[in-house]
Amino acid sequence: MSRVRSVLVPFGTRPEVVKLAPVVAALTAAGHRVDVVDTGQHTDPALAGDLQQTLGLTPTHRFQLPTDSPESRLGTLYADAARAVARFRPDVVLALGDTNTVPAYALAARGAGVPFAHLEAGLRSLNPRSVEEVNRRVAAAVAALHLAPTARAAAFLAAEGVPAERVFVVGNPVVDTLVARGVRAVPVAERSGVLVTAHRPTNVDDPVRLKRLVGVVRSLAEQVGPVTFPVHPRTAARLAATGLDAELDHPGIALSGPIGYDELLAALACARLAVTDSGGVQEEASYLGVPVVVLRGSTPRWEGVEAGTTTLAGLADDSAAHAVLAAAARHTTPEAQARAAELPCLYGDGTTGAQVAAILADEATDALLAIDEPDYTDGRLPW
Repeated sequence: MSRVRSVLVPFGTRPEVVKLAPVVAALTAAGHRVDVVDTGQHTDPALAGDLQQTLGLTPTHRFQLPTDSPESRLGTLYADAARAVARFRPDVVLALGDTNTVPAYALAARGAGVPFAHLEAGLRSLNPRSVEEVNRRVAAAVAALHLAPTARAAAFLAAEGVPAERVFVVGNPVVDTLVARGVRAVPVAERSGVLVTAHRPTNVDDPVRLKRLVGVVRSLAEQVGPVTFPVHPRTAARLAATGLDAELDHPGIALSGPIGYDELLAALACARLAVTDSGGVQEEASYLGVPVVVLRGSTPRWEGVEAGTTTLAGLADDSAAHAVLAAAARHTTPEAQARAAELPCLYGDGTTGAQVAAILADEATDALLAIDEPDYTDGRLPW
């Protein structure tokens, strides 16, 4: 006999909307009772509400975070998480990824004695300065279920001592979304230019790195082909504040504000190369057979690096910026283009939502969701 569970699903950012929409649909189709909470991390319509409507992710409740300071936003996010868990009284809280929403709801669930399931579990950048890495590790410490996207992610969890019976390799749900929307790869011969995205504070908040980024974008336009650069609001603000936006006035660079998800996917599919600091773009590029240069010194998505279709090349110094252009040249040779296009997607097969729904419906999952105190009064030791 299968279980029907009450599941609370919080989300706060654009990638969470993209990835959780098919999971919520699959949970609902399987008969689970799902409450969806918009935690309010994104306020720009193109990054939040518009995308929710496009992908059919309708929140049961929306929170609004203050705008006065990061500390106030974070404190309110944690308080809201406790309110949501108390209000909806779920059997399990299911959160995805590594934004601040994840540890907030993981800790709120644990405080209320509710089991927590982490989707996209086991990603590790090995960067101690990364807030996202801290968030992932908090989630791992709390989770009763670790829903890993790949075998490599599961291996990271095993190395950290997570019991094998709590880890399920289910793929990444971004692939579910791409399959459901009928997204198709574009033949190599019909591709041109470069898609650039950049939003991480390490790249855009430092004026020196930001200047290197601008130089890289100009060089890509001159050496590889026309650049499509949808500029994140954070990046746009930094470019304007430093006056560097004027340096992107170049005939080979097409600038815009945030664009719709389908438009972004179309631009990525038609590009010969993606240059990005986004995790989601790395996954989407793998599905579309587009090579990637990651503007970071490490990545939680090592599968592309191992396969040779992704190169890490940050903006830490001028030599690193030159490495971005060298990697771009390698990835845009005919041989590299053909190889990336032929490689199967590294991050899933489009069945993640159905797998998660089945795991939660399984009676055997009851034991994994139980939060019981250990009893060592018989003299046993835990090792």
